[in-house]
Amino acid sequence: MTAPHKRTSNRLRLGLFAAACAVLAVACGGELFEVPIETPIKAKLDVSAFQRVLVAGFVAGGNDELDTNQETVRLLRSQLRSKSSLRVIDADPLTLTEVAQDQNKAANESDATAARVSDRELSDKGANQPTSLPAKIKEQKDIEAYDRLFANTAYWKRLGEEYQNPLIVTGSVLFAPRTSAGFVTRETEVYDGLGRRSVVPTRTYMERKGFVLRPKFVFIDGRTGATISSLSRSEEVLYNAQQSTPALSSYFELMDRIVPDFLGTLSSQKIKGTRILLK
Repeated sequence: MTAPHKRTSNRLRLGLFAAACAVLAVACGGELFEVPIETPIKAKLDVSAFQRVLVAGFVAGGNDELDTNQETVRLLRSQLRSKSSLRVIDADPLTLTEVAQDQNKAANESDATAARVSDRELSDKGANQPTSLPAKIKEQKDIEAYDRLFANTAYWKRLGEEYQNPLIVTGSVLFAPRTSAGFVTRETEVYDGLGRRSVVPTRTYMERKGFVLRPKFVFIDGRTGATISSLSRSEEVLYNAQQSTPALSSYFELMDRIVPDFLGTLSSQKIKGTRILLK
C-alpha cells in the first residue's frame, strides 16, 4: 500500500471514529452546535514592497463578440479595490497586441539594417527573415507568440517609472468558442411501481458548445521591469447545443472560478466555514 493510500485510510478511520463519538455523546444527552470559523491563507506573493498596483492590460483574443482585454482589466481592478490593500491605479488599458506588433516591427527593421553587406540589402531571402506575430489571435499558439513582450524589461521599467514604480499586472487572455460531442453521464429520475423516486446515472450522446478561458497573469516589478511571478489557469463551460448563452455571461461564469486564485496570489484571504462542537 502506498503512502497516499495509508494517509487516506487513516483520515477515514479518524473521521469514522469522530462521527461515532459524536453519536455516542448525543445519545448520552450531549448537545451539538455549530461555531463559525475563519481560516487565514497567506498570499503566495510578497507584495509588501509595493503600495500601488497597475492592471496594465492584456494580450487578448479568440472571440470577436467581446473585448476581453477591457473586461479583464475592469474586473481585476474592481476585485483588487475591494479585496487588496494595494491602491489601484486608474489608467486606460493598454492595447498590448499593438504594443507587441510595434516592438516586433522595430526589432525586425533593426535586424534588417544589421544584415546589410557592403551597404546593400541581402538578396538571399532565406537569411534573416523577420519574425512575425499573428495579426489575429484565434488559438493558444497565436497568443503564445506574444510572450516575448513580457520579457522586455526596458518597456515595463519605463511604464513603471510613469506610474511611480507600482506592481504591474499584465499577461494574456484567450477566450474562445469550444464545441464538443460525445457521451456524457446524466442523472435521470425514475419511479418504481409504488411511486418511489430514485436517481440513476445514464450515458447519453450529446453535442455541446460553449467557451474556454485561458488567462496567464504576469506580475512585474515596476521598479526594474523584471517578471516576479506568473499564474496560468484554464477553465471551460459547455452547454446544450440548442442553448444560446451570451459570450459575456460565460466569460464572467468562468472568471468567477479563476479570480479567487488571482487574489490569493496578491493578498491574504480568509476561508469561512463552521465547526461542530459538543456542549
